[in-house]
Amino acid sequence: MLQRIIKGAASALGFGFLAAALSGCHMAVMDPQGPVGSQEKDLIILAILLMLIPVVPVIFMTIWFGWRYRASNTKATYAPDFEHSTRIEAVVWAIPTLIIFALGAVTWVSTHQLEPSRPLNQTKPIEVEVVSLDWKWLFIYPDYGVASVNELAFPAGTPVHFKMTSATVMNSFFIPQLGSQIYTMTGMETQLNLRADKAGTYDGISANYSGSGFAGMKFSAIATDQAGFNAWINKAKASNGKLDTAAYQTLSQRGVGQTAYYASVDPSLFHNILNNCAAGQLCTDNAMKMAALQSTVPGAKVCLRTEATPSRKAERKS
Repeated sequence: MLQRIIKGAASALGFGFLAAALSGCHMAVMDPQGPVGSQEKDLIILAILLMLIPVVPVIFMTIWFGWRYRASNTKATYAPDFEHSTRIEAVVWAIPTLIIFALGAVTWVSTHQLEPSRPLNQTKPIEVEVVSLDWKWLFIYPDYGVASVNELAFPAGTPVHFKMTSATVMNSFFIPQLGSQIYTMTGMETQLNLRADKAGTYDGISANYSGSGFAGMKFSAIATDQAGFNAWINKAKASNGKLDTAAYQTLSQRGVGQTAYYASVDPSLFHNILNNCAAGQLCTDNAMKMAALQSTVPGAKVCLRTEATPSRKAERKS
């Protein structure tokens, strides 16, 4: 009976691996195309191997114990009053404890090595400002004065420095083959450094549920040579789009967006989105500065610049 169960389990496992191999699924995280993704893949494999240290022997011993102490085996020791073994307890607790210490050490070291805001090397990176919207991604290139929606381009082999925020709810920026899933949050700026070592088009996704359009919140990350990147920038500059305050208000409306390009961008747009003043209201950073100034003089009033009334205008003329 036990042999049948073992054979059935082995057959099911074999069919499972065969189905996975023939399914056509692309395990993007395990196919990294950049230094960050490669280190994260190594970390995943190391963690799995460490956790398999107790798993594999336990599975083996479960099968062996069932066979060894079957009812028909009269040679096996029968000890119904057995209740404790110091040796077994020591092994059962020592091995998992050592594995936890090992995983903790690996996690501590890798967390510092893979700090998202840490520059990858001394090469000057491409600066990209990222804004997550409902349900689309806005990419602003401040050094080139262009922007795009749901399409990101950069030269292969050149680091990319992302500054990210959200105009709505919390979201998550993730290019699986390049690594490091990073959250975007309203009123906060997160940073990320990535690099693609090979040219190609990589899938970018939203990895945090953010509403009904979440499934369509995808983008293309295009890594190309320098000539291809320059051509992409020229393509964006050749478009008729102008991303000013009015255009941004239209873009920020809810809905899954299509790929779009903007030939010019308001230089202060990312700052205004980050500080919740893209619609013309008082910016958060300015409000904090005024509050700090007011705190230095208790009871002082904060003077806001207002338009002069007609009577005051007349007084000034006279």
